Amino acid sequence: MGKTARLPRMTAVLAAAAAGVIAFSGMLPTTAAPPPSQSPVVPGGELAKAFAAAADHYDVPRDLLVALGYAESHLDGHKGRPSQAGGYGMMHLVSNPNNRTLSEATKLTGLPTERVAKDSAANIAGAAAVLDSYADQAGLTEAQRDDVDHWYQVIAQYSHSADLATGKLYADEVYRLLGAGLTVRTGEGAGITVAPAKVDPERGKYATASSMGTMAVDYPGAIWNAALSSNYTVANRPTSSAIDRIVVHTTQGSYAGTISWFKDSRSKVSAHYVIRSSDGQITQMVREKDVAWHVRNANSRSIGIEHEGFVDNPSWYTDAMYRASAALTKNIAERRGIPKDRTHIVGHVEVPGNDHTDPGPHWNWNYYMQLVNGGGGNPEPEYNFTTYGSGVNVRSDAKVTASIVTTLPGPTRVFVVCQKEGDAVTAEGTTNRWWSKLRDQNGYMTNIYIDHPDAQLPGVPVCGTGQTINTTGTNVNVRSEPTTASTVLRVLPGATTQVAVCQAAGQSVTINGVVNSWWAKLQAGGYVSNHYVSGANPKIAGLADC
Repeated sequence: MGKTARLPRMTAVLAAAAAGVIAFSGMLPTTAAPPPSQSPVVPGGELAKAFAAAADHYDVPRDLLVALGYAESHLDGHKGRPSQAGGYGMMHLVSNPNNRTLSEATKLTGLPTERVAKDSAANIAGAAAVLDSYADQAGLTEAQRDDVDHWYQVIAQYSHSADLATGKLYADEVYRLLGAGLTVRTGEGAGITVAPAKVDPERGKYATASSMGTMAVDYPGAIWNAALSSNYTVANRPTSSAIDRIVVHTTQGSYAGTISWFKDSRSKVSAHYVIRSSDGQITQMVREKDVAWHVRNANSRSIGIEHEGFVDNPSWYTDAMYRASAALTKNIAERRGIPKDRTHIVGHVEVPGNDHTDPGPHWNWNYYMQLVNGGGGNPEPEYNFTTYGSGVNVRSDAKVTASIVTTLPGPTRVFVVCQKEGDAVTAEGTTNRWWSKLRDQNGYMTNIYIDHPDAQLPGVPVCGTGQTINTTGTNVNVRSEPTTASTVLRVLPGATTQVAVCQAAGQSVTINGVVNSWWAKLQAGGYVSNHYVSGANPKIAGLADC
């Protein structure tokens, strides 16, 4: 892709914006989006042309531009309404003291601010112009501009995140979408696609930043990533005040953007938990004993849960999010004696004295409360070992020189996926070459700090002894046994790469008339039907039986 001249401005991309060919449909489904296979695809039309024109004019990879927009808004302009951080349009061009991408886009394109904020083609052009400017600042060459892997730091800069870790979280989501591919099937961006691609981003200064915090103390499996202390009140609940409400929110922004906003001194808002749409990942930002600032006069009596998305677009409310949130709400309610009913589990819109509408008409309360009360949500994560010691580093590989992924502040319940030999470590009066790979921290720690007397942990496989497989489909359940009635351990939101240790004959699964009774046992735990394993027919070639 050759870099084109910046003068004059009225190229195809700006002409499309000026002609007003992109219109907001205003037509959104009234219920949660059906699985992609059930949603018709229509031509991408003028919006697709706008992405192509902007990418060509500003020499930004088209798929990168689409993935960024999808991560920010699911390619929905929200009729020009701003996000909670003051971001506009499907590309989330922001106007606040810490992020001025909207004004940057206006200056770079020469278009009026109102048009850049509210017209989709102009908004796309504005984002492309900002990315182009950042790429110039980063010194990307012509060849590097054609390779999405070189744009990682530019994407992270576009987020204007509060810290490197949150910037990494933001950019990682964009690159996850590039790797998995995407198809927009409803709404303004219907018909726009990005084909799956192998990505290996050059993270630069973000490589050593941990996008995974330590494990949260209140809810097992949640990630701890603290909000700025000036955005909540330190307290000692329930001693200082009773907790009798759980409030459901919608972020009106992206997952990483919301986490960054709660770390911003100008926001003056926070919530206890934030949940990601794609896979139900949970980040805790305020301790439950403390008072988050999320519902004005009801802050002191409530716990707030933010869900990634926008109230006017049901595509954000995925089954993975519903299940993760329901399991969290169920856990909080049972620990704190809060009745699991609609009097005590409420939406932001239902709290007196507030002017918000979230979670909006597309939130499926019946399904959500069924999960909360019926136990159909994700089970609490399973753990097989506990660490000891304080300040224990988890590293990217089994080497003492490998980058630090995160640090365990004290004894922590962990799930060891596998173990392998690495650098010898001497501590606590012993030497050990074995390292454990931790599921939730996505890194390795020396077995010296695993609370078990054996150097090599019993019942844990050696890493790399399985077979790499590629899963397909969206919202694929990983179950505790090779049956559809067994417990759902987690949900694979899209195409993934896994390690299977063996395959087992189990319950037959029929999809589109094809029957398959074989299931892959994953090294990370659980079984997935071979229906969702690329190349399985019906078994996976070369993989041993369990």
